[in-house]
Amino acid sequence: MPWPPIQKETPTISSLIPPDLYHPPPLTHYWVYLLSLVFVSLLIKHWDTPAFSFTHLFLHHHARIVGRLWLTVHAFGLRFASHPFNLNRFMQEKQSQAVSGPNSRRDFIKQTATVAATVATVNMFKTPVYGQNKAPSTGRVIGANDRITVGFIGVGGQGMAHVRSQKNDAAANNVELVATCDVWKNRVASSKAYIGGKCEGYDDYRKLLERKDIDAVTIATVDHWHTKCSLDAIQTGKHVYVEKPMTRYLGEAFQIHDAVKNSKTVFQVGSQGCSDAKWHKAAEMIKAGKIGQMVMAQGSYPRNNPKGEWNYNIDPQAKAENLDWKNWLGPVSKKIPFNADHYFRWRKYYPYCGGLLGDLFPHRLHPYMLASGNPEYPTRVVSIATKRVHSDKNTPGTPERDVPEHVELLAEFPSGLTLVMISSTVCESGLIEQINGHKGTLYMSGNRVELKPERQFAEEVEPETISGIKPGEDVAVHEKNWFDCIRDGKAPNANIDLATKVQTVISLGEMSERLGVACKFDPKTRKITTGDGKVMPVTELKPITYGWTDLS
Repeated sequence: MPWPPIQKETPTISSLIPPDLYHPPPLTHYWVYLLSLVFVSLLIKHWDTPAFSFTHLFLHHHARIVGRLWLTVHAFGLRFASHPFNLNRFMQEKQSQAVSGPNSRRDFIKQTATVAATVATVNMFKTPVYGQNKAPSTGRVIGANDRITVGFIGVGGQGMAHVRSQKNDAAANNVELVATCDVWKNRVASSKAYIGGKCEGYDDYRKLLERKDIDAVTIATVDHWHTKCSLDAIQTGKHVYVEKPMTRYLGEAFQIHDAVKNSKTVFQVGSQGCSDAKWHKAAEMIKAGKIGQMVMAQGSYPRNNPKGEWNYNIDPQAKAENLDWKNWLGPVSKKIPFNADHYFRWRKYYPYCGGLLGDLFPHRLHPYMLASGNPEYPTRVVSIATKRVHSDKNTPGTPERDVPEHVELLAEFPSGLTLVMISSTVCESGLIEQINGHKGTLYMSGNRVELKPERQFAEEVEPETISGIKPGEDVAVHEKNWFDCIRDGKAPNANIDLATKVQTVISLGEMSERLGVACKFDPKTRKITTGDGKVMPVTELKPITYGWTDLS
């Protein structure tokens, strides 16, 4: 579903509702309406909680009352600024009724559409959720000594890496691998055989999620399926480990964020660098003020593949007959017949992946933002990219990639920190990993962190080198962190708050590069804007999502 049309200004209620519908009550009755308003506001606050599920029924039959309450607020001179559902439902109710007075029914419908666009900035678009007509399951309470049962959704290269890792450490982590799912029957059969025991195989992940004996799922699908699988897993009370990037597009990230916040799900994104202890040590030193005010940071994740990165081998056994290609495409707008190059080398193509921004950037962005000691949403992101080496020409038979071969990104944060990040598939030499402060600089490499003071603060800041920091960057350590948090209820290292902020940087970076603009972000409204406000008015951007171009 596309995002709603953008409004440059938030209109007042009186400008959107025909005059014959706007009748403020007598002044002597204001106290009654205010008390009612408090009651309705409490319902709104707890709208998504099971205890207040009856509010759906109440508002369905009393939309007129709720609308009149908000009109009363306007009579006091207040502007509309609240939960998006209430006026929306009021307008939908009114839309089905005849409208008299100076405005025609057609005009009123247009105004209704304007209201819907205005109030839809928080839940920007909806992905259908499996079992969404039911209250989210809470799952079972898992104690310190309880065994955790795990299912796997997506068992290709990375998915099988998780299967092998979790099977190897099953006894140490006290977990049991009980189910596997994939759209390709061969992968279902091979992963099921590898796990052994009573493991069951599925070609529909929803059947896996229906099992009440499964506590947690590891999701390693193609990027554009991360959101749907995660939301459905949360809805059924499962804990979630989803591979990076958390989502394909930004709106999806906020959907998952809000779902996790309204559940008891322990949610971990598969950026294992977040479990590398040196980044936590850096965060500790920064929070202790050892480098002073943060100024800038730089990092990189470069590769150089002469035959083109992600040109993986194609298994000739993968056919349309034994692979659910239609299901694999999922929300992708451009539906094409089965294409083995797209199936095995999907990171090269925009409909399924953001390329370097979706694959390698998260490996650095998550740890760097964690190391800041206080991860923030970006205020501004700019990205440029090139594709001039044309390395795909060295792999016979493969089309040239949609995505760039080299990407550079600059992000600004509210604290004043600026972050420079570079990734490449055609140049292996990268940047020195460092975070610069006003008084000193931290250098991170391997299992060490080094603090060097700025010359002007050499008397105040003591040089320091910490070596032998463990654990390092390891998928198994990251998985263990997830399992430990499922048992003790703590936030995992790549938790939903960090992951959503990282995904914002990633998605704004893709928008900046593909649209040729600088993207500004407001976390309170979740709006993206560009422009300096002087030469031209600040323009709100329609965030990219499925269907915005042929390459989506």
